[in-house]
Amino acid sequence: MRETELDPSASPLKAFGAQLRRLRKAAGLTQIQLGNLTNLSDSQISNLERGTRNPTLDWVLAADQVLKTGGTLELTFWTLSGSSLLEGFPEYAQQEAKAQSINHFELGVVPGLAQTMEYAEAFAGAAVRRGSITEDQAADRLDFLSARQKLLERPSAPRLHLVLDEGALMRPVGGPRAMARQLAHLEDLATRPNTTIQVAPFALAEELPFTMMVTLLTLPNRTLLAYSECQLRGILARDSGTAQAWERDYHQLQVEALPKAASLEMIRKCKA
Repeated sequence: MRETELDPSASPLKAFGAQLRRLRKAAGLTQIQLGNLTNLSDSQISNLERGTRNPTLDWVLAADQVLKTGGTLELTFWTLSGSSLLEGFPEYAQQEAKAQSINHFELGVVPGLAQTMEYAEAFAGAAVRRGSITEDQAADRLDFLSARQKLLERPSAPRLHLVLDEGALMRPVGGPRAMARQLAHLEDLATRPNTTIQVAPFALAEELPFTMMVTLLTLPNRTLLAYSECQLRGILARDSGTAQAWERDYHQLQVEALPKAASLEMIRKCKA
């Protein structure tokens, strides 16, 4: 029987289904086999892949284990509701999950992939106190972040390069103790073989090429995507002109920022 053609751009649920089909096929399983391994019928698997059935979190976690995805399905699952996330960010997160390399610059704060839960909870709690989000939405954000961070633990983890503005090390988010633990986590990340962390010191002044956060994703087919955010929404730029221009500026930033060893030393000094 001919499979239904999937359109992942039609809705978050359709995107989940397309991701599920891709991962199932990569694992060499039929719908019947996946159903047997996760206690669903083949028709229920088909409905999930076609985006006509909502998955449960328990099933998603079981499927991630069976398909050995490193948490990819769980990450896509958390984008389904999307209401607690910045507009445009779920679309970015789906691409991040497939990326072979992630190059990121952040102003003033530690980026999500490198945050401790304690650090992330401080930001979520502040948003609740301001009335920007509800407590349930804060919990959803933290669950979503935890799923994203599993990308760094899977066997095929992407290459991660972070350039942090010096202010990210100086702002005591969550208080001195929480910040000390966050800096210790950065120190640990910086010593991993697939992660590079550099610090862009205040001394760069006007030579800093970016005045906003920027992420560059390299996908398996070598496509380059660029992402940034304002207060209201995130923007994923798919046109090669924008992505390549930002990539040139990012390469210049890598040259101007502190080398890896000096950056690690600055992190350790801020932690002391």
